[in-house]
Amino acid sequence: MELTLENQINNTLIELYNDSKKDQLKIIKSLAKSAFRKIQPKDFKDVYLSISKKQGEDLSRYIIANNSKNIIEFGTSFGISTLFLAQGIRETKGHIVTTELIVSKAQKAIENFKKAGVDHLIDVRIGDALLTLKNYKEPIDLLLLDGWKDLYLPLFQLLEPNFHKNTLVYVDNANMKDAQVFLKTIAKNPKYQIVPKYKGKVACISTI
Repeated sequence: MELTLENQINNTLIELYNDSKKDQLKIIKSLAKSAFRKIQPKDFKDVYLSISKKQGEDLSRYIIANNSKNIIEFGTSFGISTLFLAQGIRETKGHIVTTELIVSKAQKAIENFKKAGVDHLIDVRIGDALLTLKNYKEPIDLLLLDGWKDLYLPLFQLLEPNFHKNTLVYVDNANMKDAQVFLKTIAKNPKYQIVPKYKGKVACISTI
């Protein structure tokens, strides 16, 4: 029996989440390196670091409810969060631009998008996000920040001219140190409102 596109996406997500459950030892090994030097993105080249299923479902529903079409994602990893975004833009006829620094992760994500049948909806840009998104000119309906935390602020500032009154900036790992520095900086600007979610793990930034 031929799978529907929805089933293709869901089956791919199930496979990826099952794989991600094996990541705990890899995460511990990666974090252990911080005892000797500052952790780098390459330390997590084999680690999923994915958003939760509930987060993904909430993002998909948000996209549909708000008819969001132009989505930017910072931090593709293996593509779990991107697939949830794709579930949303299938309904809104939108498009995703996602960027990933680690080549091997980006390549695996592309394979996952093809397996899920949504690769035509997703533009994967490989490299430093400050370069891959430098010339982005479209209005941004949703910006998902889920990459290296010390880049949240410069990336926000880079893309800020593309924001409009209904833009939502979804900040994952908002409780981490560098993300907190970023949020405190944004909080100084009275045009933005910051709403914490998931007990502070996520922060949503919108224009007042």
